[in-house]
Amino acid sequence: MPVVMTGDRVPPRWAEKKGVSLCGASFDGDTSDGLRIALINNMPDPALEDTEVQFFDLLDEAAGDLPVFVTMFSLSEVVRGERARGHIAGHYSPISRLLGARFDGAIITGTEPKHRNMRDEPYWRSLTHVFDWAETGTTSTILSCLAAHASVLHSDNIERNPLGDKQFGVFEFKRNAEHPLLAGAVIPARFPHSRWNEVRDYALVARGYEILDKSPDAGVNLFVKRRQRSLFVHFQGHPEYFTHTLLKEFRRDVRRYLTRERETYPTEPRGYFDSEASKLLMEFRWNAEANRQDDLIDVFPEVAVGETLQNTWHDAAVGIYRNWLDILLLGKSEHISTTSTAARNAGAASSAPLAL
Repeated sequence: MPVVMTGDRVPPRWAEKKGVSLCGASFDGDTSDGLRIALINNMPDPALEDTEVQFFDLLDEAAGDLPVFVTMFSLSEVVRGERARGHIAGHYSPISRLLGARFDGAIITGTEPKHRNMRDEPYWRSLTHVFDWAETGTTSTILSCLAAHASVLHSDNIERNPLGDKQFGVFEFKRNAEHPLLAGAVIPARFPHSRWNEVRDYALVARGYEILDKSPDAGVNLFVKRRQRSLFVHFQGHPEYFTHTLLKEFRRDVRRYLTRERETYPTEPRGYFDSEASKLLMEFRWNAEANRQDDLIDVFPEVAVGETLQNTWHDAAVGIYRNWLDILLLGKSEHISTTSTAARNAGAASSAPLAL
């Protein structure tokens, strides 16, 4: 199995998906034959374990026969419930073990924002320490959604811009530049987005970022910049999402409307539902707005709508991640070569006679 968990126990949802025991596919031995990747998963409790499986699945398919050893971390300042705290305690390593280590690559997720100014988030200081570590501790780092926004704010003081409504749906993106990450990619490609804020192309270009693809409807999707030893790869969207992830998010937003946690009925994700699904959801909306009660969520047509959905972004996502793993392999070989040369030079210097 290409993706292998380091540590004592495999996360239960991944174990169930791959048909392995909870303790039977983790690893604590030699990882020199593969790539070592740190997954810093900061997603809120309802999405914590789903996010693990999304990234594991994407890496697993992209890796082919290449072993990929994944170690999970999470920022302790992200507020958690009891169940999530127990899950993290059993399957994640402390951030202190990350900051003193070297990994071939890292993936840093976002989380649900609580403050307009990200610098006011309780985890901000720890997150910036992770960014600083990644510049020299990895060959390349992927930053997802809010983590991408936080990174450009920390490094280049680029502020995110609030949107009038949630950027929600599956959008078509066209190539904006040639890059190894897009090698062999079919363009245009479609990717899911789910965010209330954005960083804009002109601000990124002014600070030296290379924009790889963008959309007239959803703005920038993928952009990169080299920071010291590491290529930082930023996604405003979510290529890792499963087919039903946006539907689950939409249902969550509808439930928040019914429980009056939000005042307006949520906008339906664009480019995602077919006409039959949209008809079912519109009928539910009419009922919800006329009879706004908590228990209406029990008749939300999730199953019927789910049967109509298609994943139109998976192949493109796998291709980008396969190219990313190739970048990590190249960086690993260069690092080994540099280390070996330095060791030989040091040995030669120590054995040379002293010049008197």
